[in-house]
Amino acid sequence: MGEGETKPKFTIDPNSAKFKLNEIVAKHYKEVQEAKDRGEKIGWCASNFPQEIFQTLGIKVCYPENQAAAIAARGAGQRLCEISEAEGYSNDICAYARISLAHMMVGETPEQNMPLPDFVLCCNNICNCMIKWYENIAKELNIPLILIDIPFNPDYEVSDAQAAYVKSQFLAAIEQLEEITGKKWSEEKFKEVMEISNRTSRAWLEATAYTQYTPSPLNGFDLLNHMAVAVCARGTVEAAEAFETLLEEYKKAVEEGTSTFRAEEKYRIMFEGIACWPHLRTTATGLKSRGINMVATIYADAFGFIYDDFDGLIRAYCNVPNAMNLEHARDKREAIVNKTHAEGLLVHTNRSCKLWSGFMYEMSRQIGEDCQIPVTSFDGDQADPRNFSEAQYETRVQGLTEIMESNKGGKD
Repeated sequence: MGEGETKPKFTIDPNSAKFKLNEIVAKHYKEVQEAKDRGEKIGWCASNFPQEIFQTLGIKVCYPENQAAAIAARGAGQRLCEISEAEGYSNDICAYARISLAHMMVGETPEQNMPLPDFVLCCNNICNCMIKWYENIAKELNIPLILIDIPFNPDYEVSDAQAAYVKSQFLAAIEQLEEITGKKWSEEKFKEVMEISNRTSRAWLEATAYTQYTPSPLNGFDLLNHMAVAVCARGTVEAAEAFETLLEEYKKAVEEGTSTFRAEEKYRIMFEGIACWPHLRTTATGLKSRGINMVATIYADAFGFIYDDFDGLIRAYCNVPNAMNLEHARDKREAIVNKTHAEGLLVHTNRSCKLWSGFMYEMSRQIGEDCQIPVTSFDGDQADPRNFSEAQYETRVQGLTEIMESNKGGKD
């Protein structure tokens, strides 16, 4: 390039999945703000609250977890956490919660803004911290809280009693939202939303499964960026079409031997735990520099729901990864390890996510023994950058690399 010339600005192909997925997220926040400006009642919603309810009613909601992840990835996690801590919230509680509560206090967060809610929709199939977090929002803003209680399942399968318990709350939540918003339920619309949600989930889960190819046609960290759409727009045709486009891109990449993993794929691992959003580039680069591709994670698949009917929908929401017992959680992860031919397990022990990190040590040990792969862990947090040591991370990744290299040498 000659002196004085400027490098042409990179633009994303508007027909690409990446462009479509980015547009969906931007549209999601825009539409919620527009609904608020029109005087409609809008909500904040837990990521695994049944989205079929508010999609059917035509209610706009946004997701504090998505917002917190975006804020953390854009470097503002610590600032928001310190605001909530100054008000008395312990830095031992969920960093998503601390960021969300801080946003509620200040009202404006330029890194990822969203309007304050008129009601909150909570579902504790992720963790029980969600209940206290959303209770505090409801109390501080003096707004209704709608809770669907999906308790942790100590058994392997979802029982008829648990399904009936959750189903009654699902129906009650519909009545509460009708009363709050003045909008009416339509069975025809509900069936349409369920069909679209299944279409979206099938495309998403099939796309995530493309890491089973060797080499993988994608950098596994791509899934962490794309899954926001699986959370916030699963019941929309636009999301279904975008994930179908993504699936076609992966199919083409396999045929042409290309990949979004911009390095030689020497090793393949499973990443266990929530993404370390404030240090996503660091964690991804530390792997890529050693030729390690993250090809397996339960995190992305957790937002794909496949079911045949209303009762199947209820059971699907009772069967998310954080609501199942250790044995079931282990078996689901081992199936992913085996399917993707992962050679190691890198565990992000998230200090502020008590439920997930609580059984992670034993679950990871069992996965390592059963699948005969090395396991290593590093400390961090999903949104608070103060709880991450780059030196520790590099040491753990280097150690895992050496073990996988030794294992490969032994096989040869």
